Amino acid sequence: MGRRHLQVARDLGLELSGVCDQSAESLETARQEFAIPSERSFTQPSDLLAHETPECVIVATTAPTHCDFTCMAAEAGAKYILCEKPMGVSLAECDRMISVCKQNDAKLAVNHQMRFMEQYVKAKQFIQNEAFGGLSSVTVVAGNMGMAMNGTHYFEMFRFMTDESPETVTAWFSNVDVPNPRGPQFHDRAGAVRLTTASGKRFYMEIGSDQGHGLKVIYAGPNGVMVVDELSGTIETNIREPQYRDLPTTRYGMPSINEMSNFTTADAVGPSRSVLEALLKDQHPPSGEDGRLAIAALVAAYVSNENGNIPIKLNGKLPIERAFPLA
Repeated sequence: MGRRHLQVARDLGLELSGVCDQSAESLETARQEFAIPSERSFTQPSDLLAHETPECVIVATTAPTHCDFTCMAAEAGAKYILCEKPMGVSLAECDRMISVCKQNDAKLAVNHQMRFMEQYVKAKQFIQNEAFGGLSSVTVVAGNMGMAMNGTHYFEMFRFMTDESPETVTAWFSNVDVPNPRGPQFHDRAGAVRLTTASGKRFYMEIGSDQGHGLKVIYAGPNGVMVVDELSGTIETNIREPQYRDLPTTRYGMPSINEMSNFTTADAVGPSRSVLEALLKDQHPPSGEDGRLAIAALVAAYVSNENGNIPIKLNGKLPIERAFPLA
């Protein structure tokens, strides 16, 4: 992911102050791929920041170092900081990152990309149409993609789609813990989760450890259903014909207008470029507060699962200091 961010920086015409990676092998791969001079290559972030005072810093490490490196960059004078998700391994870390950045007048963004991706922009426009009738629920059905690694993206997507913060979280984690591809020290839970907002909108995600293929998002409203296959790039919409739209929701089998369309599936470079560009231009990037909200939903999911799958309120008492083994 770090090399993808290097490509983003090049795409935006930014001057590269330096690159840091604690892995000499990874650092050499990046140096060769992007022709980075040895004097701009570092194995310790403190050395990089002592040598340079970059205007913008991108933190693309695994989650346990996000907080320290973000705060280090802000205190060194960086004015723009883009941090990978998940934002931190605890709510306390998220709070510290937000606080230190504010104290040092640094703008912080978290690389939750959904608001810049075609399949979500088109979906939001569609569900806001009077014909669809507004959004009632979002359901994500996918392979075992991880509550933290990808689930936090979809928690933020739900907030973007509804323009509301989730109010309650309920979770059911799988009993099987599949090894994490980023290392044995990391654990990311599979299972199911339900989020609700104050107005009654619902989010469901089913990513059990016994599921190994696909990624579909289903949007449902009073008059229609939209199914987005995020891997194939297809959108299927079904909306009641106009003369049936005033009938009650119990009449779920009315004749409908059915259409298929396509979108361009995105790699990790394009959406990350959009986030960084929005940060540098102050055009509403996903903020530290947005990143913290996604972590709060994740923490609440852990608490719910550990307490008999009870609904947990996000404005209630969550374990602030508890750290999780997130990658």
